[in-house]
Amino acid sequence: MDRDILLSIKGLRIDGRSGDAWHPIVKGVDLTLHRGEVLGLIGESGAGKSTLGLAAMGFARDGCRISGGTIDFDGIDLRTAPEATRRSLRGKRIAYVAQSAAASFNPAHRLIGQYCEGPVVHGVMSREKAEGDAVDLYRRMRLPNPEDIGFRYPHQVSGGQLQRAMTAMAMSCRPDLIIFDEPTTALDVTTQIEVLAAIRDIVRQFGTAAIYITHDLAVVAQMADRIKVLLRGDEVEEADTRSMLAAPREEYTRSLWAVRSFARPEQPPGRGTPVVSVRNVTAGYGAVDVLRNVSFDIHARRTVAVVGESGSGKSTTARVITGLLPPRKGQVLMGGKTLPPGFKGRSRDELRQCQMIYQMADTALNPRLRLRELIGRPAEMYLGLTGKALEARIRDLLALIELEPDTYIDRLPSELSGGQKQRIGIARALAAEPQLIICDEVTSALDQIVQEGILKLLDRLQGELNLACMFITHDLATVKSIADEVVVMQQGVVVEHGPKAALFADPKQDYTRLLLSSVPEMDPDWLNRLLAARGEDA
Repeated sequence: MDRDILLSIKGLRIDGRSGDAWHPIVKGVDLTLHRGEVLGLIGESGAGKSTLGLAAMGFARDGCRISGGTIDFDGIDLRTAPEATRRSLRGKRIAYVAQSAAASFNPAHRLIGQYCEGPVVHGVMSREKAEGDAVDLYRRMRLPNPEDIGFRYPHQVSGGQLQRAMTAMAMSCRPDLIIFDEPTTALDVTTQIEVLAAIRDIVRQFGTAAIYITHDLAVVAQMADRIKVLLRGDEVEEADTRSMLAAPREEYTRSLWAVRSFARPEQPPGRGTPVVSVRNVTAGYGAVDVLRNVSFDIHARRTVAVVGESGSGKSTTARVITGLLPPRKGQVLMGGKTLPPGFKGRSRDELRQCQMIYQMADTALNPRLRLRELIGRPAEMYLGLTGKALEARIRDLLALIELEPDTYIDRLPSELSGGQKQRIGIARALAAEPQLIICDEVTSALDQIVQEGILKLLDRLQGELNLACMFITHDLATVKSIADEVVVMQQGVVVEHGPKAALFADPKQDYTRLLLSSVPEMDPDWLNRLLAARGEDA
């Protein structure tokens, strides 16, 4: 073997179990990774990206098995090696950075304690040395107050800071290989820039090889030396990044490049009484004001996108509208009528009129309930439907979200894809026959092909059902696709508000211009140019 090759996977086959039967997930894929190289794995949901990334550690998740091929890591076949050997490599020479840092850290322990666990357990360094090393890597990862931040608990830092802390933790034993599994998917655009720059710097500084799994083509263009495209467990094509971006050979790859083609026709300006009006709202938690004097309207058939960095107040505004967080000042009107500030004071009909669709369908849907129960409960609660009328309503809603009722009605959430789960979230919201739906980052965890399908579905339903929509997102490409108006929030204040076309063409505020400049482009030199323009090291 070439001594420069760190990882060589040949003819890898991985099966997944459904009932008593096994079916192929990864179908004979080859992969070669050199020391210090970054390989990007891209493809839509179900392509096998994460399964292949975990297999690079000699690991198969529950319900999966590695059924064929070899996984050679620096001369060690991870498929046949004893479990003790694999365990000794994981965390020390092979590390993993998950998509959701918030779900990956132990909430009961401080960051620095979790950082030190790996190097101490693997005998790489003492606890005292590990604590000093943590501060050094926190500084390299551009975390604020590197001497102190490690003594915070996970809930006491932002999502972007937590993602960087996880990357630092992965580097604690100076591994030869890191698998990054969608590490910036849930981050806003400005935080994503910081995390991408920090990840790229740390990988370069230590000569670490990496597998970077993502569905975001513009992101992988900044990170990867080579790109491998997967589709339903098969390799489609592989090439160096610049060649792949300039001239993809296969039709499927070209379809990924062109997927963001959907643009919702702009709706006429709202007239008459808005469906919902937020009027001079100030709200917060404890003694801290998170929102300050926030105002905007949403009319029927119109989509208002609320954008801004993490902590800007987007989701807090949604909590005020739904009554989960009563405002200190100001009010929320529905159809011109002032709503009680808290949900406990609202009538069932007032609660019905506003429904939420959540970011993470995996955690928003009860895994023990079948789809007929998940969709049927709000129809029963808000509309009083029972028996045959309820059954008919459930089937109508499944058909409305383009899922065959006979096929899906008795499935559990675990038997659905990510896009199908999000469609169930939409159906559950529509079951109450609301006037307003609030979509809270509903496409951020989905690949671009599935995103486009969800956006088209929402557009169709909004027109058919005369809905108003508040769309919370950090993805400005999604805003371009679906919004009529844009509300830009920063630190709890509306800094700019106007029609989408005007705001994108001529933003008035520096913060809005910063957000727009932070949207990644499908150009390998984009991040370097951006950092140089901002006076940072590229």
